Amino acid sequence: MYRIGTDIIEIPRIKKAIEHRGDIFLRRVYTNREIERYRARPSSLAARFAAKEAVMKALGQGMFAIGWRDIEVLSEPDGQPTVHLRGRAELRANQLGLKTLALSLSHSRDYAVAVALAVTDG
Repeated sequence: MYRIGTDIIEIPRIKKAIEHRGDIFLRRVYTNREIERYRARPSSLAARFAAKEAVMKALGQGMFAIGWRDIEVLSEPDGQPTVHLRGRAELRANQLGLKTLALSLSHSRDYAVAVALAVTDG
């Protein structure tokens, strides 16, 4: 069975959250590795925000059921995004019989978008 999730976000919205809430916002939404790698790149942080939302949708859960930091989105050296699940996200993936979780990220000057495709046992 295939499950899909998608999300789009305005990059200026993420910039504004960082400007106004700083580390409080960053540490609520992103893992330490995400902050370390992408702190200086708001477009990459926005893409990861959208990816987390897309993964939640693909798993059939919202942000109240799965924590932001339960989903970590990093990039391989070739740029391919990878997803690491932990906590409630990992539990939900196991409940669904998750076999594969693929991500596609993109951004323009103003928007970041993500699509997550989950393949499950059904």
